[in-house]
Amino acid sequence: MKHFLDLRLSEFKEWLTRHGQPCFRADQVGHWVCNAPGVPFEQMSDVPKALRTRLAEDFFIWSMRTVAHRTSADGSEKLLLQTADGEHIECVLLRDDKGSRTACISTQVGCAMGCVFCASGLDGLVRNLTAGEIFEELLQLRRLLGPEERLSHIVVMGMGEPLANLERLLQALNRATRRDGLRISARRVTISTVGLPAGIRRLADRGVSYHLAVSLHAPDDELRSRIVPMNEKAGLGAILEAADYYFEKTGRRVTYEYVLLADVNDRPNHAAALADLLRGRNALVNLIPFNPIQGLPYRTPHRDDVRQFAAILDSAGIQVTIRHRKGDTIDAACGQLRRIRSQTPNLPVVQETT
Repeated sequence: MKHFLDLRLSEFKEWLTRHGQPCFRADQVGHWVCNAPGVPFEQMSDVPKALRTRLAEDFFIWSMRTVAHRTSADGSEKLLLQTADGEHIECVLLRDDKGSRTACISTQVGCAMGCVFCASGLDGLVRNLTAGEIFEELLQLRRLLGPEERLSHIVVMGMGEPLANLERLLQALNRATRRDGLRISARRVTISTVGLPAGIRRLADRGVSYHLAVSLHAPDDELRSRIVPMNEKAGLGAILEAADYYFEKTGRRVTYEYVLLADVNDRPNHAAALADLLRGRNALVNLIPFNPIQGLPYRTPHRDDVRQFAAILDSAGIQVTIRHRKGDTIDAACGQLRRIRSQTPNLPVVQETT
């Protein structure tokens, strides 16, 4: 049996043709899978019984099981999923008061980028997720929604470096934005990267209209290489040139994410240097106060320091936002819950509200 979500649309249509079925059945089955997650093939009532039987014989939809489910008072929900080979990944559902329902998904088990403040890479990279596993994260989160809710946004900001698994990610996002998929606008999809210049250029050349967010975290190479070790291979110059290329090719303004670490990269001189670095670019800086992680020495900056940092950027003509932290009480920062599970592997399946 194969994971149904790993199939490309063209591959499923070929399968249908081989089994004497019209290609429009692909839309019917896709609608069931995406809009009634959890319904098995056998219960897809408008699909011929013989086809339902054959689908159940050849494919499975769910490859991962939930081993932890945490819910926060702010509406955030986090799932720790166990893959078929026993690994663990995380995904998060974020709710806001305006009705947006955002899925934050992972692309890899672990991460090789080594950012010093991130729990995802503490144990290194294990493997890439398949396209089916990436899309299944969306369906797992879709199952948490009430009848009046729908997924409206996707942020690829979970575990792993998305551009290091680009083809499989794009396959999953293609299904998410299709008419027979989740029907999420491509303009409501954000891909966050630590800054792989070649990957950014490949994404630009694909002609997609996704938002690009570059995790900057420092205004100069010396500091950034200490915070983001892979910077030694790329360098800020090459990363910014690639981001400029993305803007030229797509017309989409690039967001630069900046995690503020108290007394590390949050001083006024860092803000002034960042303003100089980005001056003249059509850019948005998203400031992210550090979300504390057990075992790491970094601290959340004082709110006055965050405001001062933002004010310096604003006075230099740089557009800036401050991300409102969600999910603090459910270990929502990527990699935290997986790490807790790895340290206490005999934990039972839990659903907690905090």
